[in-house]
Amino acid sequence: MTRKALHPFRRRVRAAIDYLPAVEISEVDNIRSLHLGSETIQSSMDMDDPAELVLSYSRAMMGFLLWNAEPAHVLHIGLGGGSLVRFIDEYLPDTVNVAVELNPQVIAVARSFFKLPEEGDFFEIVEADGADYVKVFRGSTDVIMVDGFDGLQIVDALTTEDFFSDCRQALSPHGIFVTNWWSGDKRYHSFMERLLGVFEGRVLELPSASHGNVAVMAFKQSPSLTQWDALKERADRLEGQFGLEFAEFVSRLRQTNQQTAGHLVI
Repeated sequence: MTRKALHPFRRRVRAAIDYLPAVEISEVDNIRSLHLGSETIQSSMDMDDPAELVLSYSRAMMGFLLWNAEPAHVLHIGLGGGSLVRFIDEYLPDTVNVAVELNPQVIAVARSFFKLPEEGDFFEIVEADGADYVKVFRGSTDVIMVDGFDGLQIVDALTTEDFFSDCRQALSPHGIFVTNWWSGDKRYHSFMERLLGVFEGRVLELPSASHGNVAVMAFKQSPSLTQWDALKERADRLEGQFGLEFAEFVSRLRQTNQQTAGHLVI
């Protein structure tokens, strides 16, 4: 969630429902961005390379690939400008993407201005409350990616113990929950305590390269890959496959999370 001044190219679409924030888009230097009721950038897209993850927090959220580089099904709670679904559609074409978005104007703007994948067997948008919709799944999605901000802060319904429990039930046996939080949020530690309780301590923090965002990952079961040497080796392979800074991800994981000399403790 990056702060940046709005630029001369600017469109505004008023939300159809009063309590939902207005959707705005801006463009500068061929980077198109989506805003929700404020100057805070929620999502950005390079017009020449739509699949590129422009914002560092979105790249950090893909850190889950260190443990599962071939998910069959990914559930996105919060669509935004569709950065994550475009990336997965490009680099993991056999993965099914389901994006759940409450705000119909976000959906309309994303479809019109953010070059989303074609909707069909491998990509679907569902207009619904993600906190309710996740209950549909029972052990059937490999990754849940949550990026639900209202323009000012993370949506409260996406930080409750009940929501985390529903997500854990929705995940497949080796599934991973990923959420984007802001470390400066005074509620961050209470969010973390709830998540640690639901996932029995199997939680990692991967800070993004800038702006205080943290990709928080929770594992339904303890992952087998925890040795630093093995993680570095995996990171090198993934960098060539996905073009993301996985070696830096491993370095940040080592700086931020509990560890022994040779292992990451999850």
